Amino acid sequence: MSGFQLNINDLMKKAAVFHGHLCPGLAIGVLVAKYALEHGYEHSPDEEIVAVVETDNCSVDALQILLKTTFGKGNLVHLDYGKGNYSFYNRKAQKGIRLALKKEISNYKDLSRDEKIHKLLEFEPEDVFDIHEIEFNPPGLALIDESVPCEMCGELTMENRIMIYEGNSLCIPCYKESRK
Repeated sequence: MSGFQLNINDLMKKAAVFHGHLCPGLAIGVLVAKYALEHGYEHSPDEEIVAVVETDNCSVDALQILLKTTFGKGNLVHLDYGKGNYSFYNRKAQKGIRLALKKEISNYKDLSRDEKIHKLLEFEPEDVFDIHEIEFNPPGLALIDESVPCEMCGELTMENRIMIYEGNSLCIPCYKESRK
């Protein structure tokens, strides 16, 4: 542990400005970011810190603004599993952690939205998540590839996403349409 504690309310305010409103999902993301920041996964100007998220809910916005992990830089990876799980890799320190939302959090479904937010922000991240170190095996660095036109629709597509079908170089949507 790095020995400092961040103010949860300050983090929540910053995340809410970015996200646009307060909600329980954002509070969960703030708790994730708080833990990551306090344990050596600080702001990422490039791809030093990588976040792999298993959800696409509001919590991810807190990670983007507080940890500077973004889809555009390639250090925010979405796995569409619908789970409240968050893995982080620190490329410099060559370490990884995983936070998995505890099932006990579902016990608060009868609370109002505001009550859920307040309750979540009273907790420490360790109360809300099962947290453990994971093998250092981050996704690769973001690919930077040339764009080429799809031979069907003409739209520019990253070359590594082009599919070949019947001798034609197609973007993924056109490839899927051609196979119908």
